[in-house]
Parts: sequence; structure tokens; C-alpha cells
Amino acid sequence: MMLHARLRRFARYAAFLFPALAGGFLIRAVLAVLVAQDFSPASTPASTAQDQGPTARPFAVTARRYKFDPARIEVLQNDLVKIELRAEDIAHSWTVDDYRIAKRVSPGQTVTFEFRADKAGTFRFYCSLQTEDGCRQMHGELVVKPRK
Repeated sequence: MMLHARLRRFARYAAFLFPALAGGFLIRAVLAVLVAQDFSPASTPASTAQDQGPTARPFAVTARRYKFDPARIEVLQNDLVKIELRAEDIAHSWTVDDYRIAKRVSPGQTVTFEFRADKAGTFRFYCSLQTEDGCRQMHGELVVKPRK
């Protein structure tokens, strides 16, 4: 209904601006094209995951015995990423320098945090704690794909 009101308003403005065309073929043709485009199935393309807006993306990340599980996290640019970080053996951290994130979790505990993945690219995450030598080997990657 709102569309028809807009089309009538357009027709009035067109008649006001171009009085010679007021009842003419041109105004009717333009209105017919506008209505056809607005209601045709082709004007509403099937949406894919990348066409949709940003979404919340939850991930459960476990840190244990010098590795992260999963070691690779993929999201789309501007997604809201929610990480639930759990340490099973000793204290660990989840650090991403490019996003200025450094979260620490105690053994047997869980820490939950969120961030907006607003930069596209591949970013290294790692354990920044030096509790044991194996912590230096803990790393993974955050892949932020550009939204189309």
C-alpha cells in the first residue's frame, strides 16, 4: 500500500513539473515500469550468507596441552564474534594483536568475550603467557573474509 501512495505522489509531481506530459503515455509508462520492478520475483534475489548483514558467531575454544581447539576460526567481516575460552590444564590466554585482544583464563575456568571482526584478513592468535615453554607454541588463525 505504501508503494501505491508513493507512485501516486510521483505522478502528481511529474504532472506538476511537466504539465504537457500529465495525462500522457510517458508518465503511465514510467509508473508501469516502477510497479513491475517492485513486484517482480527477479527484483528480490535469493540471498546468500554473504549477502546478509552481520551476524553473531559463537565459538567454543579450548586451550590445553599447548594447542587451541579449534586452531582456525573463520568469520565474515563485521560479524560479532563471541569466544567462550576454556583452559583445561594450566592458565592460558587468547591474544590477537591486530584486534588488541588479550584474554586470560585460569585452569578449569571459562571466559567469554565478544568483538566485532571489522578488519578483513588472516590474523594470528596465540597464548601470550609464559607459564611453560609449550605456551610459546600455542597459536592459531582468525580468518575474516570480506563481506560481498
